[in-house]
Amino acid sequence: MRLIADSGSTKTDWCWAGGGQAQVCATQGINPFHQSEVVILDILSRELVPQLPSQAVVDEICFYGAGCTKEKSGIVAEALKTVFPSATHLFVGSDMLGAARAVCLHEEGIACILGTGANSCLYDGTDIVSNVSPLGYILGDEGSAAYIGKRLVGDVLKCQFSAEVCDLFFQETHLDGPTIINKVYREPMPNRFLGQTSQFCQHHRDNPEIHRFLIDCFTQFFVRNVKNYHRDDLPIHFVGSIAAVYEAELRDASSSLGLSIGKIIKAPLEGLLAYHNP
Repeated sequence: MRLIADSGSTKTDWCWAGGGQAQVCATQGINPFHQSEVVILDILSRELVPQLPSQAVVDEICFYGAGCTKEKSGIVAEALKTVFPSATHLFVGSDMLGAARAVCLHEEGIACILGTGANSCLYDGTDIVSNVSPLGYILGDEGSAAYIGKRLVGDVLKCQFSAEVCDLFFQETHLDGPTIINKVYREPMPNRFLGQTSQFCQHHRDNPEIHRFLIDCFTQFFVRNVKNYHRDDLPIHFVGSIAAVYEAELRDASSSLGLSIGKIIKAPLEGLLAYHNP
């Protein structure tokens, strides 16, 4: 039986495939930057194993996850080996590689992630060959929920939108200037807070001001990330909730730059199953 995983810090989606059948299950997130091997072992043993067929023998595992860099992937690999000693093939890769394989499969292309954060890469059909560092939501992450939220609250507080839009923002979010400043500069996880505020744009995307704002956010993503690969001939594929929600705005922004968008999917697991079962 083959196990394929797509993991974030909050949730891990698993797909087990064997005997012509495939089934999906989920556990809490696994991220070796934040969790020790002991913690990961506990998640695998208590949450994953009970959901698998009792008589199944796992002989192959492909795990893609946030935090699975070359320095940290060994933590996940050792935990998987301990829980599934029968696995003769074990691969642990980054969530970016997982996204690339899910949307490009075995073809060359540019793959992007747009969720709370953002990332992109140039992919050769097997591996990542170039990656423009996203730099996080303070210095980069253009097009992400956190970036959209950061620009949104900044523009609202500096009255860059009309009074109508600014008043609507404060009314619907129940926020004010001091609360925003406190959440961004004094409370933990400001990127998550900023990502949540970006939902205002989703609710009012038909407003001409918000529409122009979103187009500019995604244009910045293309200019500051995708354009740096110098491969305007390749299709640009997307994975992530923000990409799925704002598909129309993404396509408008790319079209204005002469770029071509390929697939846009919310989650990579189905694509990864296709990649590993050609």
